[in-house]
Amino acid sequence: MTTIKSCIKRNPVLSYYTLAFTISWGGILLVVGGPGGIPGTPEQWLALLPVALVAMLAGPTVTGLLMTGLVHGKAGFRELLSRLLTWRTSARWYAVALLTTPLAMGVVPLALSAVLPAFLPGIVAPGDKASMLQLGLTAGLVAGVFEELGWTGFAIPHLLQRHSVLATGLIVGSLWAVWHFLINFWTSGDAAGALSMPLFLHSFLFSVGILPAYRVLMVWVYSRTRSLLVAMLMHASLTTGNIVFVPLAMTGWTGATWSLVVAAALWFIVAVVVAAGRGQLSRQPLPGQTA
Repeated sequence: MTTIKSCIKRNPVLSYYTLAFTISWGGILLVVGGPGGIPGTPEQWLALLPVALVAMLAGPTVTGLLMTGLVHGKAGFRELLSRLLTWRTSARWYAVALLTTPLAMGVVPLALSAVLPAFLPGIVAPGDKASMLQLGLTAGLVAGVFEELGWTGFAIPHLLQRHSVLATGLIVGSLWAVWHFLINFWTSGDAAGALSMPLFLHSFLFSVGILPAYRVLMVWVYSRTRSLLVAMLMHASLTTGNIVFVPLAMTGWTGATWSLVVAAALWFIVAVVVAAGRGQLSRQPLPGQTA
């Protein structure tokens, strides 16, 4: 037991991701009945999705809390709570956290919808906007709180000790994309349970194009605020936006094209941050450390 704990302390990030993926992917496979249940039909994944998402979210949440205790003990939990309660920060960081998604997912596609009507965001299309917004906010808060207890609560602070903001964002963003792969693949089945390439490409491009860029921005905001609360809100904004801004007419290749457009908008924002000033995405010393 002592040897295992020592190994975990020597390799905290590797240990964290190994366990988080094991819990999340293992839980999803248990829910869907093993690899043979992937991809599933729309009826299958709609029925099982709530349970599968709980299993998926358990990975970063449980692992983040467990690793905090194993690596840092009671002091780690006090520090985690301190970052969670850190809310006094500049209003501009709240603006970045809450408005990046509406800009990339809402304003850009809305402008394009003047030429390509299929890009019209769902929240401005005819329909039950209140229910859509309620679902988006609920899902956003759940995903933001539980995922960031692991990603920003544990993994990112450790990576920032050795890597720049940009490198940390790319590492965590890439692994974040991979972490989504199994559930994206499962929910990309057609009525016969075969893989629907348009559905899969929408999810795949969302993961590999949007998530790394957005995570770079999240790590940048966190490096300036040291606020786990702000990170949770920024994550919640993305999840909410992915529900309320996605076009309702996601037929054919509209979804894949939408994902590419949003990804391009986010990478443009990253480029602006880089160009705005030297050191914006460089390594930032943690409290008690020197650069």
